[in-house]
Amino acid sequence: MKERLKQAPPKIPDEAKLSWKKGHGDHPLDRYLKEGRIPHIWCPGCGIGIAFTAFIKALEKAEFDQDKTVVVSGIGCSGRAAGYLNLDTYHTTHGRAIPFATGLKLAKPELKTVVFSGDGDLFAIGGNHIIHAARRNVDMTVICINNFNYGMTGGQGGPTTPVEARTTTTPYGCAEHPFNLIYLAKAAGAAYVARWTALHTHELRDSIVEAMSKTGFSFVEVITPCPTGYARRNRLGTGLEIMRFYKENSYITDILEPEDTALLFKGKIAVGKFVDIEKPTFMEMYREYIVQQAENSG
Repeated sequence: MKERLKQAPPKIPDEAKLSWKKGHGDHPLDRYLKEGRIPHIWCPGCGIGIAFTAFIKALEKAEFDQDKTVVVSGIGCSGRAAGYLNLDTYHTTHGRAIPFATGLKLAKPELKTVVFSGDGDLFAIGGNHIIHAARRNVDMTVICINNFNYGMTGGQGGPTTPVEARTTTTPYGCAEHPFNLIYLAKAAGAAYVARWTALHTHELRDSIVEAMSKTGFSFVEVITPCPTGYARRNRLGTGLEIMRFYKENSYITDILEPEDTALLFKGKIAVGKFVDIEKPTFMEMYREYIVQQAENSG
């Protein structure tokens, strides 16, 4: 055993390296990635990469201008996405992605502004910010990766951890009622609200296109596996086994009210589009009630 540990790792043949170099750059999605930041740090079986790819495919499908699209993220596994994208991106402080994105949208309203972050970053330390951005109907899209725990910092329980679920801070099971993110986003005033799992790749891509094309505050929740942290402690199996669970236990609905979409531990998962309404954005309200009146009074 000791002798094997002393052995140098096997070398990659030169022809294999050459083959990789020739093929690299040929993939249609490569132009959306910062080559120097790849490979990523996400664990095997993690669903963040699937959601990340769905977002990139949404950019491609809708032909959103890369020079007019910006992504803001906070701290956590999901927040690493900003560093991998070949766009203007901001990797901000914990819980503050939405304030950064709001300031950016106010300064540069012509930009497509997307927040890509996790359930802990957005709804724990950042909870105050997301409800007020939705209330104001700030014109941005929030993609929330929900894996039910703080994956990067040790697998602690968070605002979406289901009752009974085990984490490093709830070793005997969670005894706190979790947020229903769909209901919360709707109640706060979001103009567009949807939920999909990492299994629903095409639906997720199309939902992101819809959300980014929507004028106003749009919110897309993505239920994703966390095999290393959450799933291991709850004996949910590998990433593939969790995807099978999504297949057998999720159902698409367009009639369920947001308040009836709560997620239970090992329960059914309602997915689909739950809110799609028209309402004035923050900037439209500001121009009408502040700017115009100030000009008229002058």
